[in-house]
Amino acid sequence: MLDAALISKCTDPSLTSGIVEQFVEEAGSPDPLAISVKSGGRLILVPKQTTADEAMEIIRQNVGQAVVRAGLTQIPVGTGVKDASELKPDLVDACENLRMGTKLFAKVMRIVAKWYGNPTAKDVLPQIFEDAVYSWKTGEFEGVQVFLAPDPDGAMKMDRVAPVERTPVANEARDEPAVSPDAEESRDAQSAGIRIDLSRIGGQK
Repeated sequence: MLDAALISKCTDPSLTSGIVEQFVEEAGSPDPLAISVKSGGRLILVPKQTTADEAMEIIRQNVGQAVVRAGLTQIPVGTGVKDASELKPDLVDACENLRMGTKLFAKVMRIVAKWYGNPTAKDVLPQIFEDAVYSWKTGEFEGVQVFLAPDPDGAMKMDRVAPVERTPVANEARDEPAVSPDAEESRDAQSAGIRIDLSRIGGQK
């Protein structure tokens, strides 16, 4: 579980602490130095990093050639970056990774919420969260590339969304097209280096 002080200091203010904790549990990692690298639909084993310098070295070696995720939020690495030398150690700093990751996830939630019509009914809000987590892992929602799309104007505030109560078929309420590794990598190549990890990271409560 994330430290309460870390959540208070380092996360996007539009998200509740419950949403942040569940987001990291489902889509992130408990290790701020965690790096995942995926190529051709296969997870590539990388040495366990013990320092930020080691983590950044692995990131720089693989970004642009594979799907790379980093840190507590497993934020996609390479979005809008033209050169690996532009990447900063902030990616594997616990506070900065949370700050960047939760800000981006809040935008993804607003994109999903707008598609639903910015509802306030409690029975819809858990589905918004689950769809946002799915979109975080795939990089798309209803054909929209969520990491590159603009932040919706007038979308609902995420502080209205309570922590999600588990349902066994949360993601089956709406049919989701399968995303093949080839299609994913093709999309990456066409999207200014965006890197998305399709693996289902984390567990459920």
